[in-house]
Amino acid sequence: MMNFNRYKYTSLALAICFGLTACGGSGDDAPEPKPEEKVYPSFTDMKSSGGETTTFDASESGHGFSTPAPNLSDASLEHHLEGDLSFETAFTTAPNVEHPDLDGLGPVFNNTDCNSCHQRDGRNSTPIVPVGQDRVKLSSETGLFLRISKAPAETCTIGTAANDYCAPIPVPNFGGQLFHRGVLKARPDWEDNLFGGQADVYLSYETKIVTYSDGSSTTLKKPLFAVENPYDAPGETLSSANVTSDLLQEDVLLGWRNGMPVFGLGLLEAIPEADILALVDENDADGDKISGRANFVFDAVKAQAGDTNPVSLGRFGWKANTPSVRVQSLGALRGDIGITNPLFPDESVFGTALHDSYMTRTGFVDTGEDVNGEPEASAEFSDSVVFYAETLAVPARRNVDDANVREGARLFEQVNCTGCHKASFVTKSTGDIGGAPMVDALKGQTIYPFTDMLLHDMGEELADGRPDFLADGNEWRTRSLWGIGLTQTVNPLAGFLHDGRAATLEEAILWHGGEAENSRDAFMALTKTERDQVVAFLMSL
Repeated sequence: MMNFNRYKYTSLALAICFGLTACGGSGDDAPEPKPEEKVYPSFTDMKSSGGETTTFDASESGHGFSTPAPNLSDASLEHHLEGDLSFETAFTTAPNVEHPDLDGLGPVFNNTDCNSCHQRDGRNSTPIVPVGQDRVKLSSETGLFLRISKAPAETCTIGTAANDYCAPIPVPNFGGQLFHRGVLKARPDWEDNLFGGQADVYLSYETKIVTYSDGSSTTLKKPLFAVENPYDAPGETLSSANVTSDLLQEDVLLGWRNGMPVFGLGLLEAIPEADILALVDENDADGDKISGRANFVFDAVKAQAGDTNPVSLGRFGWKANTPSVRVQSLGALRGDIGITNPLFPDESVFGTALHDSYMTRTGFVDTGEDVNGEPEASAEFSDSVVFYAETLAVPARRNVDDANVREGARLFEQVNCTGCHKASFVTKSTGDIGGAPMVDALKGQTIYPFTDMLLHDMGEELADGRPDFLADGNEWRTRSLWGIGLTQTVNPLAGFLHDGRAATLEEAILWHGGEAENSRDAFMALTKTERDQVVAFLMSL
């Protein structure tokens, strides 16, 4: 006997099925598939980039990098403010009878004070070639300078006393940095070069156009440098018929450098060394084509203390070639300005033909010592400059709740920018930094600098070909990204990358190559809206 109830329900089911187009669910009334849920990185909503050292008060002003850390004690704040004055002190030629505490400039130098290379504690202005000219001569308006060294005979892999710890090889009679400015009569040919330095440096640019798949394009500019008229062969250039200058020899390497922001440095030095070394992947074991390396460098603080192996992890400088804020700051005081100090008591050009000639020709008293036979900068002055750089506040993030900024954070991780720009660390709670007790304000802070502090091969387009300790000519330390969105608020003429070539963050991304090539290509494959969102995220930092 037929089961009519079963037949009734089966017919009803068939009718419903055909009404939904063969049970496929693709009719007009079918529910749309749910979009894939987006996962945002843990740093998306972060605001306090520097932990308790973060300032929320000055982040939209031209002084967004110049605020003392808000968690400093009263005594530390007073020390910081003393350092602020020292950082802006402009030095003069020796002797200065009325103000002997200010004398000792040079005799050759790049700038007269710290602030000129780190304008408002940020980046300096990128030189502009005037309309109608092919190039511009570097002068007092720039914080750009050249590192110089002789090409090594072979790659140095382990630093020892016997090989000078793999340090760059100084150029005879010039040293390791080219000083394009000088005090009165610094050069032997002073009649023609009254305030000339070791040589004249000229800057020009070449351009190229990068085109996206959607047809939009961006013009990139690359700086080109020409060194001419060295003091040891006045008027000579690389194209001279007979090149005699020590500076213009074929084995001399040039590396151009732009002044870096100086805020947050104490926090970076307080990152535990083990946490940085844990990120090293020299042989690319994880196969992501990113292989960060650590630089180990000569440490003048350890050497002065009598350490038999004065080598430390490099943390600062474009190639991680200095180990601490103290070495970085006091090395620049002696190097960039020519002011000797307790850590670097000898003139930067001591023993060169230029210095010897200057001392015998002019009768000026500039031996690198003050009237008491001490270095030109006192221990108190030097300590205050270091403390100032260690305790500047990190600016807070902005526009964190903006939808485009949030999408940019997700895309930043998606294209693996975080492969080098690691978001966060926790600073150590005990110990010293730079051979001195760490200030309490820096201890135990969760910070978001967006760097792994390691060296990476950034490709031939960014390479300067100049090794620096264990760093080779293609490698650069990952730049911290905190505060980068305020760069041109602090200084509208500032540029990005080691030589200031990039006028925008988009340009900076497009210059990435080598280990960053995959991330750059992934960025270029995004839609324009998505690319703008990545930049919006960076601008929020």
